[in-house]
Amino acid sequence: MRRLILFRHAKAEPSDGSADHGRRLVESGRADAARMGRWLAENDLRPDATLCSTAARARATWELASEAFESAPEVRFEEGIYGASPGSLLALTRNVGDEVGTLAIVGHNPGLAQFVEMLATKDSRSASQEQVEALPTAGVAVLELSDGGWGATAFGGARLDRIVTPKTLGEGGE
Repeated sequence: MRRLILFRHAKAEPSDGSADHGRRLVESGRADAARMGRWLAENDLRPDATLCSTAARARATWELASEAFESAPEVRFEEGIYGASPGSLLALTRNVGDEVGTLAIVGHNPGLAQFVEMLATKDSRSASQEQVEALPTAGVAVLELSDGGWGATAFGGARLDRIVTPKTLGEGGE
């Protein structure tokens, strides 16, 4: 079984409309990113590889989160994750080598939330539908996929295991 971790960037400074790609995390966002990294480590969810948006807030989210692991997972920064559609995220996922058992993608809404909604079977997401649709900042969706290899990943072909946010952990979360 393969595992896909979709991790929305943590809370960032407000957009001024001109430099969205360079927006930085606010202090609560930095704390939430680190907390979610600890949660991933505590729950044995260390990715074998990470695809991360090149946006400053996504990079900082992953850098803070990955400090929780004894050894930092391999990370590849992908410009295409910024503003990606579910179809683009699916294509990136399908190009991952089959030596990767657990993959993390760190990115943005609405693409990540839509990707969760399209990837997860309806019955597995029904209990978490509100969280799936919103996927709040620093939210993590964990999906399980069959052993068909990353190239076989398809919409409706994953089971949503859980969605966790700083708020559901009882800390932070704006």
